[in-house]
Amino acid sequence: MLPIDLKGKRALIAGVADDGGFGFAIAKAMIQAGATVCVATWPPALNIFLNLLERGKMDESRKLPDGSLLEFEKIYPLDAAFDRLEDAPAEIRENKRYKDTGDFSLEGLAARMRADFGEQPLDILVHSLANGPEVKKPLLEVSRNGYLAAVSVSAYSLIGMLRAFGPMLRPGSSVASLTYMASERAIPGYGGGMSSAKAALESDTRVLAFEAGRKWGARVNTVSAGPYASRAASAIGIIGAMVKYCEANSALPQALDASEVGHATAFLCSPLASGITGATVYVDKGYHAMGMAVDGASVPELQM
Repeated sequence: MLPIDLKGKRALIAGVADDGGFGFAIAKAMIQAGATVCVATWPPALNIFLNLLERGKMDESRKLPDGSLLEFEKIYPLDAAFDRLEDAPAEIRENKRYKDTGDFSLEGLAARMRADFGEQPLDILVHSLANGPEVKKPLLEVSRNGYLAAVSVSAYSLIGMLRAFGPMLRPGSSVASLTYMASERAIPGYGGGMSSAKAALESDTRVLAFEAGRKWGARVNTVSAGPYASRAASAIGIIGAMVKYCEANSALPQALDASEVGHATAFLCSPLASGITGATVYVDKGYHAMGMAVDGASVPELQM
């Protein structure tokens, strides 16, 4: 037996705000493999997330194979649009959903982790962050600010995370992010500049694999997951139709389960994947390999 073994390793997963998305599935897989996991949550969603945990609303999804409940080592506030607290405008810093969270920037989170765990406490860094304020708009209708916001939070934040946390990574560390097929193919309805952001994320993965590999010995990969109807993905508006289309047209005609992305990411961040870096790994039931839709498998909601 060759198990995924993450015992003794600490992971930080940025972008977990509920139990319905890939970030939570990745956290659960890593905890099952023996890691301790800290998560970072967008401040406007933080109190809701904490309340759901405290009231036991996530207990079913937190169950581990041995019957115990998944526990996060720490839950931190993070708005990855800001490298430093002073970068956030006053209306953000003074907003009621932000003002009592302390320093919610990337540098602020790094400082909190150093205070909690020391100067070099991390083995795994996971970027599960994406936001496009105009995601429902076709690219031709996206404003400059909307486009730049999508790229900032969904792609540049990976660079910001590595700059802030790179010096805190221990030898043999691993970094992973989440991308999507829209980076390389046109997906009608997935707008707002998000396709550009995912393309940038994949390109940056290759460059960062070189730079972080030479500087800190870290591996950097990204997982291209198939569409999944998480709460966050509901903002796209057509996520249900995207899921049905891919289920019908993939090499394996099955719906993707979040746990499959969790398991693949845990593998990529484990010593079993020590030779893999700079890669885009597809976890999409083989949809990426298809060059033609299966006859009769069109979805009316996606027709232009």
